[in-house]
Amino acid sequence: MNKRIAIYLTGTLILAAGLNSAYSCKKKDPVPDATKTDVAFWLTKADKSVLLKKLDIKLIFNTVVTQHPTIEVDTALTYQSVDGFGFSMTGGSAWLINQMPQAGRNAIVKELFSTDSTSIGISYLRISIGSSDLNASVYSYDDMPGGQTDNDLAHFSLDKDKTDLIPVLKLALAYNPAIKILGSPWSAPSWMKTNKSTKGGKLLPEYYDAYARYLVKYIQGMQAEGINIDAITVQNEPLNPYNNPSMEMSWGEQATFIRKNLGPAFRTANLTTKIILYDHNCDHPEYPVNILNDADARQYIDGSAFHLYAGDISVLSQVHDAWPEKNLYFTEQYVGGPGNFGPDLRWHVKNLVIGATRNWSRNVLEWNLASDPSFNPHTDGGCTTCEGAVTINGNSPVIRNVSYYIIAHASKFVPAGSVRIGSTVTSKLQSAAFRTPVGKKVLIVLNDSDADESFNIRYKGKSVSTTLNSGSVATFIW
Repeated sequence: MNKRIAIYLTGTLILAAGLNSAYSCKKKDPVPDATKTDVAFWLTKADKSVLLKKLDIKLIFNTVVTQHPTIEVDTALTYQSVDGFGFSMTGGSAWLINQMPQAGRNAIVKELFSTDSTSIGISYLRISIGSSDLNASVYSYDDMPGGQTDNDLAHFSLDKDKTDLIPVLKLALAYNPAIKILGSPWSAPSWMKTNKSTKGGKLLPEYYDAYARYLVKYIQGMQAEGINIDAITVQNEPLNPYNNPSMEMSWGEQATFIRKNLGPAFRTANLTTKIILYDHNCDHPEYPVNILNDADARQYIDGSAFHLYAGDISVLSQVHDAWPEKNLYFTEQYVGGPGNFGPDLRWHVKNLVIGATRNWSRNVLEWNLASDPSFNPHTDGGCTTCEGAVTINGNSPVIRNVSYYIIAHASKFVPAGSVRIGSTVTSKLQSAAFRTPVGKKVLIVLNDSDADESFNIRYKGKSVSTTLNSGSVATFIW
């Protein structure tokens, strides 16, 4: 071979080898991540086969829209801010939790209240001022022997709450210091009442001032324990004299008490605790509206609270329309034990988590946080079938019941400070949507039909398509 040709060929081979080597060292084109999704999908099925589980499903927004119904999410439509989702920590709930071994107690309180990824992030609690009917016994903070009174409240004491309720509240606040706490009285001390009984009766007008000071002392006493009471309702279920404890209070009496006594007492004591009206069923919207129509009382009032043992959840919007500058709250609904998971899940999510928030409520509270397997403890004359969000039975594993999942589908993903935004509903799919403080969009969807439903979620002109089983609940986050 000619030497010049040989050198040329050798150089060409070297150059080619160098080029191949250089190309092999270049960064390779990225391989698409088959697990990437635009939308996280958390599901609870009505048959309990899936319970608050994040599904490994790829949901990518695109321009394809199927023929199925579409839920349109619109951040330009904004409604009320969210204060939180949670339960009532009754005295009985606190007692059950406090009886657990320390490790178990810490674990369940962390799971319920922490904001980390393994917890459900309860952000709002209701507690009773004095006992509720889900305490083991009835008490106020100023009980007196028969025939005796204590107008100066010299015997006022929170000691009965210092054994269980206050320690468990402090533990919850250690995991989430931002929890909002609402206090509700079931009854004034018996010596202040017409019938001198824990059950029924009315607050005597001559004790309106003493009772206002009693509530001020309660808030100040809790503050001294490091527990801020964000709001109080004036009376739990003021139209129900049959519970134990309980106390009747007409709208006129409540208006007078707020106008002449409670509001001025809060103002004198420089309390920022909110005063909330009513705290009873959706069948009497005139109760809070009549009080709000009283300008002298209205100046002290933050808003109105509701339960749904009667009436329709749409009543909240009627009250909002009458007084849009005043807030609305949903403060109680119980699951009757032993419960029926699928129907209970559907009804409560439809009417409360979705229904109450779509009707301007700033919060949603299920009733009881914890009970034992026999729905104890309760007072003599209290609720005998109120199922807790969790069942606690000594050292046995904690059982998570339907209301745990009802609330968790919101509390885990919609923190306080979120804002409800627009979302359309279809004939079979109920929904509520929120924008969180960090800008995430959260869509809660219930399939309210008796068949599986496929649908689109549309946001800013793009869609994802998915399917939800009959009676099941999903939370979508992006």
